Amino acid sequence: MSQTFRHPEIIEIARRDGKVTVEGLATHFDVTLQTIRRDLTELAEAGRLERVHGGAVLPSGTHNIGYEERRSLNAPVKRAIANACAAQVPDDISLFLNIGTSTEAVARALRDHHNLMVVTNNMNVANILANTPDCEVIVTGGSLRRSDGGLVGNLAADTIRQFKFDLAVIGCSALDRDGDLLDFDIQEVAVSQAILRQSRRTFLVADHSKFTRSAPARIASLAEIDMFFTDKPLLPELAANCEAWNTRVVLPKGR
Repeated sequence: MSQTFRHPEIIEIARRDGKVTVEGLATHFDVTLQTIRRDLTELAEAGRLERVHGGAVLPSGTHNIGYEERRSLNAPVKRAIANACAAQVPDDISLFLNIGTSTEAVARALRDHHNLMVVTNNMNVANILANTPDCEVIVTGGSLRRSDGGLVGNLAADTIRQFKFDLAVIGCSALDRDGDLLDFDIQEVAVSQAILRQSRRTFLVADHSKFTRSAPARIASLAEIDMFFTDKPLLPELAANCEAWNTRVVLPKGR
């Protein structure tokens, strides 16, 4: 297979898994390590990947990838994370679900719950729960972000400040090595910070691809999260920090 055909597939694997390794790609394509290193160097020089030790990751940047593309990435993993999260959500509570494909998966996993009040700034979440009779759905105001159905801005934050939620389930665009939750949109960050302030407990749902991504705006620290639902173990130092912060890390069963 020529590099012309390898390069798009390498990018797709990086988007799916968050990272590619030289050895893994050499096995996948049945080529030499040197060939893969050349491929990764060329992709890095073109700005499509960022080289790291032993492989490459998607480049850091100031813009997120498209919403429909994010929705398809790691979809089975997101469902497993969402099911694990929903299992920890009790009935008879008020709950906030924010913008993101992972929180949409949580909404689907909550459709058999009882007597929930769900407040959201995610039009997709509202539509998912619209036909769930035992769930009251409240949508915040705000400016509609057409790319993903999110409601952002001051009006969304003002609505959130009218509530005190029993629980919030949030996502993020990236998770830094020091445990900071990151996002691309400053307006969305302000809304997420309002959610954290108005919630008695907070869950984070984020798959492993967020571990190798970067985004420019800080939401909060994992120290402010009660439970973090993900699919792969954290780096030892971050895992130790989570233990010190009393942030419980939960992996779906079988992982």
